[in-house]
Amino acid sequence: MNPSEESIHEKVREGYAAIAEAETSCCGGASCCGSSPEVARELAVKLGYDPKILKTLPEGTNLGLSCGNPQAIAALQSGETVLDLGSGAGFDVFLAAQAVGPTGMVVGVDMTPQMLTKARRNAVAFTERTGLSNVDFRLGEIEHLPVPDGSVDVVISNCVLNLSPDKAQVWREIARVLKSGGRVAISDLALKQPLPAGVFELAEALVGCVAGAVLVDEIHADAEAAGLAEVVIELKHGYIAVMENLQDPLYRQILELLPPGHKLSDYIVSADVSARRAAHGRPSGFDAPKSIQDLSIRVASPSCGPSGCC
Repeated sequence: MNPSEESIHEKVREGYAAIAEAETSCCGGASCCGSSPEVARELAVKLGYDPKILKTLPEGTNLGLSCGNPQAIAALQSGETVLDLGSGAGFDVFLAAQAVGPTGMVVGVDMTPQMLTKARRNAVAFTERTGLSNVDFRLGEIEHLPVPDGSVDVVISNCVLNLSPDKAQVWREIARVLKSGGRVAISDLALKQPLPAGVFELAEALVGCVAGAVLVDEIHADAEAAGLAEVVIELKHGYIAVMENLQDPLYRQILELLPPGHKLSDYIVSADVSARRAAHGRPSGFDAPKSIQDLSIRVASPSCGPSGCC
């Protein structure tokens, strides 16, 4: 990883560590830089999450980091193995765990130790509430996933890929870990046109999933170049409308940097991305990963440290 890419990782890691430790919004409203529990729940419901299912989640799991609902397009089935990229405090992991049931498994990968610690504590509460112990949180970067080749039925992610400084590598990793015929269900922010240069000077914009977003066509090209097929991107304009209506502070800051008369929705859109790994053969662009220790732990105790070695 070059210095510029490492700098982006550190900025994101620091921002999300602050969210995990503060347990409150880093910007006061509802965006993928965090929100209060009440606003986080309101946002999740607006994004299509079932309010009844949300009640099963441990307190502090929903940090308001969503910009879509990948599970709405994932069609998860009992017994499947699911991988969540950038799993945070476990929001989508715990929901997916209920969908795949006790014979399934959901692995969450996050590069922020503080988030991992929070997720593992939440996992204990999740097991107490549901009786399920089918979740596993691992420390790692989404560009180098701590997951074996061809071991996952479904890859999900919620507003995380845009944070990566090497999105093409992330897509190659997604293709690598998917089983033959495995599928992708990702919600992310995308650009309809390039953002003004001033937006990239806002550190909050990067942590808030905005400055790292790329054009819709680039997402499609990266997924296909990695060897994935049936790539479909559906644009969801409602998320940005919610952000504008909730007067999110980060989005107000960005609005000030846009040309007169322009709205945030002129540039940014939430996108649902679905794809599938071809039923036969190795994905094109396959890049065998570096040797990574398997950090598999079904449910860690609250005393587990952030290193993943409980």
